[in-house]
Amino acid sequence: MKTRYFYLAIILFQSIYTYGQNLTGEQLLNNAIAFHDPQNNWKTFQGKLLIEMESPKAALRSTRIELDLPANYFKSTVKQNNHIIESELNKEECILKLNGSTTITKKVKDSLRITCDRAQLMKNYYTYLYGLPMKLKDPGTRIDPKVVKQTFKGKEYLVLKVNYEKEVGQDTWYFYFDPKTYAMEIYQFFHDESKNDGEYILLTDLITIHGIQFPKTRAWYYNKDNAYLATDTLFKAQ
Repeated sequence: MKTRYFYLAIILFQSIYTYGQNLTGEQLLNNAIAFHDPQNNWKTFQGKLLIEMESPKAALRSTRIELDLPANYFKSTVKQNNHIIESELNKEECILKLNGSTTITKKVKDSLRITCDRAQLMKNYYTYLYGLPMKLKDPGTRIDPKVVKQTFKGKEYLVLKVNYEKEVGQDTWYFYFDPKTYAMEIYQFFHDESKNDGEYILLTDLITIHGIQFPKTRAWYYNKDNAYLATDTLFKAQ
């Protein structure tokens, strides 16, 4: 019995020590990835996601995403305002459909922004945001070695600062992790930090899909005035 309590005491001490020690940026990122993707499944992700977005200024938008990362395949099916827009990228091939038809007039394409360039933009958007924090291992990502402790909305976080090589991106990002579990609970970006522009996103709840713990709900706000933008919720798609 004494031996059991001795080992429990060691484990408790190690936990306290780990929490209090000065992690580097890379160490914090590795801990966060170990929490969200413990089996390293993101690189070979093949699956379907359903995202429903609610916004005060727009109708409900439902987006079904099909991803096969090893095959470089992406398809989004967006339902909003009585339209169904399908955008499919299969390696170099791009297929666009509106309400099941590939015949779309230029006027309609322009008004609904149905283009291959936008399809690629959406692919980058969804694979980046839903691939976090694993995507922070991508080439061109610059991880600040210094981790800071910061309180946001009454809770203390370990904060990782990230920017990118010029050809990859111009924004500055901050990622807020729970100091005990290393779960990612907030991220924030600035185009120009001196102007306090950009947005922050609050992440709540988790949903496990193919062994990866994704944030289930994301609520978006402006940095400058905390104005609410929208909330999107992730579901398992059939």
